[in-house]
Amino acid sequence: MMNGWTKAAAALAAAGGACFGWGLLERGMYTVRRVTLDVLPPGCPELRVLHVSDFHLTTRQRRKQEFIASLTALEPDLVVNTGDNIAQAAAVEPLMAALESLRGVPGVFVFGSNDYYAPEFRNPLKYVVKGSSKGEDEPPEELPTDAVAAGLEDLGWVNLTQASATLEVAGQRIAFRGTDDAHLGRDDYDAVAGPVDPDAVLNVGVTHAPYLGVLDAMTADGLELIFAGHTHGGQVCVPGFGALITNCDLDTDRVKGPSTHIAGGHTAQLHISAGLGTSPYAPYRFACRPEVTLLTLRPAGFAPEAGVR
Repeated sequence: MMNGWTKAAAALAAAGGACFGWGLLERGMYTVRRVTLDVLPPGCPELRVLHVSDFHLTTRQRRKQEFIASLTALEPDLVVNTGDNIAQAAAVEPLMAALESLRGVPGVFVFGSNDYYAPEFRNPLKYVVKGSSKGEDEPPEELPTDAVAAGLEDLGWVNLTQASATLEVAGQRIAFRGTDDAHLGRDDYDAVAGPVDPDAVLNVGVTHAPYLGVLDAMTADGLELIFAGHTHGGQVCVPGFGALITNCDLDTDRVKGPSTHIAGGHTAQLHISAGLGTSPYAPYRFACRPEVTLLTLRPAGFAPEAGVR
C-alpha cells in the first residue's frame, strides 16, 4: 500500500503529465483573437488589421500552414507581421506558399531573432522561469533572412526593419516606422525617430520584441499605435494568474493583447500578439492558445447605432 507521501507524489506526477499532455494539444489550437480599438480620427471608416507573429514555421507543420493560408477569409485591409517567421531554412518555401493567399493585401513586416538564426535547444524549465538567454552559447545557425525578406516583399509588403514608410490602406494614409529586433540588440530607433506625419490618419510603430526602450521612444514621439510580438503570451501560463514571463523587460500584465503605454507625455495603444508558434524545442502551450489577431480600428468616440453590436 502507498503511504500519504507516495500518494501525493503519484498524484502530482499524474497532474504534471496531464498538464504536459494538454500543452502538446493546445499548441495546435490555432485561434483568431478579435480586438476593437478606437484610434482613428472622427469620420474615418473602420480598418481591419490582421496582426500575425511568431509562426516559427517548420516544413512538417501542415495544419499551421493551412491555417495561415485560410486567413484571407478574414478580409483584412492591412497585414502587420512582427517577425519570427521560420524555425528552419527549408521552411521559407512553405511559408511563402501559405501567405500567398494574402497577396495584394497591403502589409508591413519586421524581423525577430528566428528570422536571423535557427532556434537551439535550451532547458525548457529555465525558459519558463527566466526566458531565453542571449549570447551565452556558440554562434547559432544562420537562417536565409534575405530570402524571407524577398518573399514578403514579393507579396507587396513593406520591410520596416529600421525604416519608415507611408501606405494607402483602404483609401486612408497611414504612416509606419519600425525597428530591428531589440532582443538581439539590433534595434536603432534613432534611425527612424522624429515627429509624426500630421497628414496621416494613424502613425504606427512596428517592432518584434516589446522592450521598454523601444516602446518609450515610439510613444514619446507621438505614435498612436504600436505592434509587437515575441512574448508568445507567456507560452506557459497559470490559469487564474496569467503569464510568468514576457522574455523581455515588459511587465506580465501586458504580455499579450491590447493595452496602453505612456511615455514623454503621450499615450499609445499597444498590441502584442501571443503568436502562432513555439520553438521546436519547446513545443507546448498551456492556458495560452496560439493566435493571430484581427483588429478593427474605429474612430475615437465611436458609438454604434442602436441594436448594433
